[in-house]
Amino acid sequence: MARKVVGFGEDDLKALAGARSFERGLGYLDAVSGLDVGEGSVTAVVHGTDVYEVELTLDGGDGISGWCDCPYGQEGHFCKHCVAVGLAVLRRAKTIPQQRAAARARSSGLEAWLSGLSRDQLLVLVREQVAEDRELRRRLELRAAAARTDLGTVRDRIIALIDPRPFARYGYIEYADASGYGRQVAEAASALRALTADGEAAQAVALAEEALRVLGETYGEIDDSDGLVGEAVAAVAEVHLEACGVARPDPERLAEWLVGRLLADDSDVTDLDPLDYADRAGAERTGPHSAAGG
Repeated sequence: MARKVVGFGEDDLKALAGARSFERGLGYLDAVSGLDVGEGSVTAVVHGTDVYEVELTLDGGDGISGWCDCPYGQEGHFCKHCVAVGLAVLRRAKTIPQQRAAARARSSGLEAWLSGLSRDQLLVLVREQVAEDRELRRRLELRAAAARTDLGTVRDRIIALIDPRPFARYGYIEYADASGYGRQVAEAASALRALTADGEAAQAVALAEEALRVLGETYGEIDDSDGLVGEAVAAVAEVHLEACGVARPDPERLAEWLVGRLLADDSDVTDLDPLDYADRAGAERTGPHSAAGG
């Protein structure tokens, strides 16, 4: 019955964690607190040798995935703390649908409230959030610079976001610092996408190419065991592809750049496919071999 209600059961937790972690997770069931049910996820803390944050994602009745900030969880494993939270969810299975419905209602209520605010009220709200959230402030500063076509500021900020030096305490980025650096690279990708949306696709192409060069040179000095930085670099590459589709750059220059990236020692991290760019250049294709990649 629980499986029908929350989309998973104990067998799923054991399959994800393995028998050993599952058995250890049983012992942590009473250490779970702060269980918070959202529309598609559950968060909680688990008290062990330290206090660990756990998030389980409920995949629409088709399964479950988990994240924990314990060392084992940060290596990508479904750890004993994830098991404990999963078991806590199963223990409360009958109430989960109502809690998820309540989360949806809260989300709808927030949307309705925001829609009813006046311009001045929204400005007050945004300013409050900007004062409290540094990452939000940086994102909005970038959007503002792009909107007023202050491309120098946009470039400087994006280059600062992908600069590895603040994270490389010993000349390389350790595992513990990789996630923070990955978040900044992802933020740079979002800024580049916003630049394209604001009518500056050609600038987004140029900045994305510069960013990919820097990231390629940097990636070999990062302990990216979780792949978070790699995902963010892939997002920058995707933004470059999207911007090329809007800007329609010179096909010869684009082909030259692609060849250079493919021949670079760090080409694996960007994983570019010239065929993806076949219809993203300025010149019209005249035959099956006229794409930018040759």
